[in-house]
Amino acid sequence: MKRNYKLLLLVLLLAFASCSFTTKKFEDPNKDKLLIQLITYVLEQGHFNPQEINDHFSEEVFSDYLEQLDPFKRYFYASDIKEFENYKLQLDDQINAYDISFFNLTHDRLLKRIEESKAVYKEVLSEPFDFSIPEEFSTDYDKLGYVTNKKDMKERWRKQLKFSTIANYDDLLTDQELMNSKTASIDGMSDADKEKLDKQNAKKEKKSLKELEEEARAVTMRSLDELYDFIDDRQRKDWFSVYINAIVEEFDPHTFYFAPEDKDRFDVAMSGNFEGIGARLQKKMDAITVNEIISGGPAWRQNELEVGDQIMKVRQEGEEKPVNIVGMRLDDAIKFIKGPKGTDVTLTLKKVDGTIEDITITRDIVELEETYAKSSTVIKDDKKFGVINLPKFYVDFEDYNKRNAASDIKLEIERLKAEGVEGLVLDLRNNGGGSLQTVVDMGGLFIDEGPIVQVKTAGEPKEVLKDRDKSIVWDGPLVILVNELSASASEILAAAMQDYKRAIVIGSKQTYGKGTVQNVLDLNRMVRQNNNGDMGALKFTTQKFYRINGGSTQLEGVKSDVVVPDRYSYIDIGEKDQENPLEWDKIGAVDYTLWSSYYDYDTTIAKSKKRMANNEQLKLIDANAQWVKKIRDREVYSLNYDDYKKALQNNEEESKRFEKLSDYKTNLSFQSLPYEMKLMDKDSVLKEKRERWHASLSKDVYIEEALNVLNDLKMTYEIKKVATSVKN
Repeated sequence: MKRNYKLLLLVLLLAFASCSFTTKKFEDPNKDKLLIQLITYVLEQGHFNPQEINDHFSEEVFSDYLEQLDPFKRYFYASDIKEFENYKLQLDDQINAYDISFFNLTHDRLLKRIEESKAVYKEVLSEPFDFSIPEEFSTDYDKLGYVTNKKDMKERWRKQLKFSTIANYDDLLTDQELMNSKTASIDGMSDADKEKLDKQNAKKEKKSLKELEEEARAVTMRSLDELYDFIDDRQRKDWFSVYINAIVEEFDPHTFYFAPEDKDRFDVAMSGNFEGIGARLQKKMDAITVNEIISGGPAWRQNELEVGDQIMKVRQEGEEKPVNIVGMRLDDAIKFIKGPKGTDVTLTLKKVDGTIEDITITRDIVELEETYAKSSTVIKDDKKFGVINLPKFYVDFEDYNKRNAASDIKLEIERLKAEGVEGLVLDLRNNGGGSLQTVVDMGGLFIDEGPIVQVKTAGEPKEVLKDRDKSIVWDGPLVILVNELSASASEILAAAMQDYKRAIVIGSKQTYGKGTVQNVLDLNRMVRQNNNGDMGALKFTTQKFYRINGGSTQLEGVKSDVVVPDRYSYIDIGEKDQENPLEWDKIGAVDYTLWSSYYDYDTTIAKSKKRMANNEQLKLIDANAQWVKKIRDREVYSLNYDDYKKALQNNEEESKRFEKLSDYKTNLSFQSLPYEMKLMDKDSVLKEKRERWHASLSKDVYIEEALNVLNDLKMTYEIKKVATSVKN
């Protein structure tokens, strides 16, 4: 069935579905049953790869749902699980019959066990911990069984709380030792500093180890009390959303149910108005983890928060005690992290390398300008090259022609050409994607015409999206930079340029590997005369896209022509590391013509690989990435303080050998374009942003190698062109 080409191009990689699946009526008076009816119907009719809701599906939902309810296995007993297991192969039947008996049973039992656990943790924390005992704690909760009695349950809580408390104990002891060391070096202080230290010492008298242990337990107690305050605030509908998502996430990791409150938050995010610290967070087990730094936002400007960091505690401006958010649900944690513009929030982070540190960020509104393309020139071996950074494939939802990533990139290229650049670097690192139309239009800037991507909808013929504009904006040497966080639209562009042999792709072993398209459906549109209130929305996968050579970017992503290590090289961070991802597959290739140029790509790639193999900075980056992997994979910790402290000190000592990574500097100097120089004369904030970007580029070993590759391509062009001319 042929569809209107223009309409197809306007499909976004994450778009709002306005479709209506059927005239079927959905009128169950019970809101929970109605919700299951709606969602199962939509997924059956509209998901790219609808699952058969059978016994296997039932088992998977059963396991995942219980893991989400009780990830640390400190609520339910083995007897509870045995009772629940009567439903293990019945959930498919219940789902198909819109029966919520299993949910009702588990929900009632969970509330009962949570109430019982309040007495357990209070009893455990009323007794001192002995940190001299040689015992260990494992964070591999998957290997834990469920306890059979109250005595074992108390013991499980004891070890988990002792693990939390030993960290608090170390913090308090370290602070006290630091204060003592400052007192010992008072001779070199100014009178003002001495007075300040005296006031601090007056507030913080030296405490005994017993007093510090007691205070550490009190900190743990406050954290648990705050956590349970939030648990008590959760309503039945919140727990039901957990059950619904345990069902829908079996289809694939990008299918998700948004309860009404979550849907409102999603709408705000899609509108591009971010207020707070400017970071996107996700929860995995007990950890609140940063999965994106929003370009131009407060965290981006502050430049210390990184993807992969775990946020452990949050302290508000003017408050002495932080709130521990470990184990807190994501929505509740976000409420602490967000706040009015201009206020400070201090985050206690567990960095990707395992170290703990505090950072303070001033909340603000994200400046959308920094999500747009920006460019710079640089001189390398007497040749001028251009660098373009694209944080996302953006588009104006109301008017495509108003502003979009493709038209902005075209404009930047024209400006760079006016400056006489001889090669171009397009930086797509950390670019998570965006509009599909902009990918097709952007690919057309570098080729005369031809296919860019293939799109497949379940049960329908594939669609080939082509560049139909024969004009070429840039026909010179092109390098595309990617990493493990380059996803979706970034992968389409990099793959197309690689397939045409139009660009050399430099970066991670492979990109993220998200080769799917999602739509968001407002479920209220499917219910006539709804008396049940807001039904929320469902995001679900409707399409897959494929390279022009027929291979999917799903799971495999795009493999770089020149692989360079980075700190994420060994961390499980891609699509293949998610639960229930759609499989990789292949469809037929389409006809396309390789880029005809004088450039010797094979020789250039070989030279780059040789340089990379001998680059000391990259060797150190690779060693650091392996060390980060080792730290993150650690699961067993000593609860003996001497051993615990020794392990921390060993990590700190080992981390010192990687400190010189930040000292790396090239001799490259980057320059803004003339139009931007004029803007910076009137805009000091823009000037500061560009100066910071240029400073970052001058320390970037990947940019340095990209420029080396451009230089090599330029040389092969000149040599081959001369040889061809002579031959003619």
